[in-house]
Amino acid sequence: MIELDGVPELVDPVMVAAFEGWNDAGDAASAAVAHLDREWKGEVFAALDAEDYYDFQVNRPTVFLENGVRKVTWPTTRLSVIRTGGEKPRDLVLVRGIEPSMRWRSFCNEILGFAHELGVEMVVILGALLGDTPHTRPVPVSGVTSDPDLARTMDLEETRYEGPTGIVGILQEACTHAGVPAVSLWAAVPHYVSQPPNPKATLALLNRLEDLIGLRIPLGELPEDARAWQVGVDQLAAEDSEVAEYVQSLEEARDTADLPEASGEAIAREFERYLRRRDPGAGPGGAGPSHATDGGDASGGSAFLRDSASGRTRPPKKPLAGTDEGPDGGDEAGGEGGAASGDSGGGAE
Repeated sequence: MIELDGVPELVDPVMVAAFEGWNDAGDAASAAVAHLDREWKGEVFAALDAEDYYDFQVNRPTVFLENGVRKVTWPTTRLSVIRTGGEKPRDLVLVRGIEPSMRWRSFCNEILGFAHELGVEMVVILGALLGDTPHTRPVPVSGVTSDPDLARTMDLEETRYEGPTGIVGILQEACTHAGVPAVSLWAAVPHYVSQPPNPKATLALLNRLEDLIGLRIPLGELPEDARAWQVGVDQLAAEDSEVAEYVQSLEEARDTADLPEASGEAIAREFERYLRRRDPGAGPGGAGPSHATDGGDASGGSAFLRDSASGRTRPPKKPLAGTDEGPDGGDEAGGEGGAASGDSGGGAE
């Protein structure tokens, strides 16, 4: 039995999890949870025993000096709690770590044990995958669940994925079997600019999370970082005619696929988000106004036009529509996040 004497009773808690590794293209998902932890000053209350779940030859510990004393940091998964406050408070339990090397069922059971003890009402797992999506368009974010009732009530896609999976898929299935409502949010990261960080994809995940749980998230400098990121990739793409031509082909394919999204429902969603962020007092969290929408034309940090799996500095002349390369060079095509050319940021699938 897990005992949490140091954690106060939480208000309508939602668990938000992300794991570095195979399901974290561009570090977009883990950066989103790190952003929540940083902006809301999360308090760590538990860490899983690294000996139980990690191969230290794969995820090596690090040595550092602190006041002249050598210390070791072990790869692990940590849990922290956030008290948002506001008129309609909703607390968060953040799970942030590295995809475990072994004992995945025990790992998920331990996470679910914490969820049960804390009274978690829903688990949201963030992921990111590589896809044939142009960096100049809103980041596609798809929301999927294994629960048909949850898919219907929250306007999500019921997952139909079959194939290799990562800890995101395993944890979602464990939640479903335990009777805990669970949703996975997947951001599609352009395969030709896959190096972290990708603040535009991180921003898109946070915007979609905000819509899903009804909690206003302070974005800090993330919108500015995202815009700077896109400007940097634009400049690099403009220096290579072949890259520019390839990006244009992705844009045309994306715009054609997105025509049905130009509907009254999609416009209404965008307008509702605008109103929420325009009113500084709207919703909990206390975030100030922000003009970012779905990670749209945002982005920040350095960017490199390189396929991380093959080392190519230029994309192929034809789009990689049939690729089955996962976030870390694996063999998961669209993965559990659905097609990478799907929903554009805030729209539910």
